[in-house]
Amino acid sequence: MFARHGAYLRIPTASNHQVRFLPQTRLIRPPLRQCFSSTRATRESAPVSESQSERPPKREDAPQSLLSKATESALTTLASVLVLGVGFAAAGYGYHKAYKHLQLKKIENAFTPGDPVLELAAFGKDIPSPPMPQHWVQREEQSKIDAIINGSEKGHYYLIMGDKGCGKSSMLLEAMRKIEGEGCAMFEAHSDLELFRIRLGKALDYEFHEDYIGGYFSERGPRDTTALLDIERAMNKLEKVALRHREKKNKPLILIINQTQLIRDDHDGRDLLELLQQRAEQWAAANLMAKTDFECCSKQLATRLEIIPVVDLPKQQALSALQRYRFRYHKEMVDRSVLEEVYDRVGGRLSFLSTVAKSRNMLEACDRIMEVEKTWFLNQCWILGSEMDDDVMDQQKWASAAMVLAQALVDKEEEMDKTYDAETGHVLPSYPMHISQQIMTRSDFIRELDRLNLFTITSTAQVRASSVPMYRAFKEICAQPGFRQFLEDTLQRISDIESLGRTRELVAKDLVLGGKYEISRAPDRSGKLEVTLKQKENDDDDDNKN
Repeated sequence: MFARHGAYLRIPTASNHQVRFLPQTRLIRPPLRQCFSSTRATRESAPVSESQSERPPKREDAPQSLLSKATESALTTLASVLVLGVGFAAAGYGYHKAYKHLQLKKIENAFTPGDPVLELAAFGKDIPSPPMPQHWVQREEQSKIDAIINGSEKGHYYLIMGDKGCGKSSMLLEAMRKIEGEGCAMFEAHSDLELFRIRLGKALDYEFHEDYIGGYFSERGPRDTTALLDIERAMNKLEKVALRHREKKNKPLILIINQTQLIRDDHDGRDLLELLQQRAEQWAAANLMAKTDFECCSKQLATRLEIIPVVDLPKQQALSALQRYRFRYHKEMVDRSVLEEVYDRVGGRLSFLSTVAKSRNMLEACDRIMEVEKTWFLNQCWILGSEMDDDVMDQQKWASAAMVLAQALVDKEEEMDKTYDAETGHVLPSYPMHISQQIMTRSDFIRELDRLNLFTITSTAQVRASSVPMYRAFKEICAQPGFRQFLEDTLQRISDIESLGRTRELVAKDLVLGGKYEISRAPDRSGKLEVTLKQKENDDDDDNKN
């Protein structure tokens, strides 16, 4: 607010009186400005302009009803929930799609070169990386396996059969090393399906939705299932990756399942083998994947199955391998006669040759290997004779069947034209599988004996001893004095226990003194038996009759 003062005047008058005019003060207000305030007091204290003062007062709004307030609150809440729901659904859908994409990328990375599992497996198998030519034994099957692993062989899946220690895993690892593991994944099988599932997931880098946090917001997570269904889901993911790999490189992926003989011959084990073989048939037909190292495959599904047998080395190749091993470990050149003596005792099994070559005294090492095989066989299959308790009859059935088959193989040696060839080496006695089952009088024992590495079922369904040292153990056991009679006593005891189990004892009670039962066949042709009770007549009745 500003004040403007008037002039100060002095006017003379006749009476010498002075008239003074007091200064006049006029208030001048600044122009009005519209003021806005959030408080009622400020709005009321704000100055009102002349134009506003001339306006009629506004009429206050009527208060809202309870229904309108409730409707407004409901609409606000619905809009908030809708926004949150759409945002949450979009975030969940995006996470789900990103998770599935990440799963496929992780499986693709499992087949990239430079897998450390290859190096660990190579050191576990005692294979140099890379192997030195003077120490590596080149087998005839190596070129075939190389073609399978590098993707040249298509349209089949493969069963690599052979005894333990023949070099199956070593050849696979060598083939993988040549391509640095590109397009390959390998894991060990297990009899338990849960462990099989975990090992498969580790080989494929697949978590089976165990790290999927979307399950926290659902009633049932995708992991609430069985191990077999998890394996099926892993195969579905692997199939998508195999399709991408074929489009990019026109090569199949390779999945190697080792030690599949450990899968139990029960309901779950057969279901697992059926699942794997069905997938192998489909993928082999589409050139997506090649699976190797299966056993116990079903003939009904084996349309594209190809069997690769891996056996002991022939004599000349075994002698050369033994000389290389000996020079590698001891820098020693061994006389050929000693090498032939070692071969005569352990055969051409690579694991045995490597063990013997590491030992100072090779001939003593051969005898130790034979003793180990003999002890393993006796611990599993020794018989108990005529004093056997009836509680162990089931185990003794299995053990006596194995002993009968071992004795039959030893006896067949006398019927063979030759058991040793100067070029190929040992020729072990064998029987066809159905004849072996007939000798054992059981058809369900031979596969379990094969899993225990006591006997071997070859790719041509021939049954023989698992190795040369094992066959030497058979000969020593059967040559023991009194062994055949001891085996006959055991079989007779088993027969007697079974006979007692089939026998039923009938006890007749409440017979009058002198009474008896008469058992006769019914007069009709039904063949039924009739039991009649006859009592002895009293002496008094006899006197009265007289």
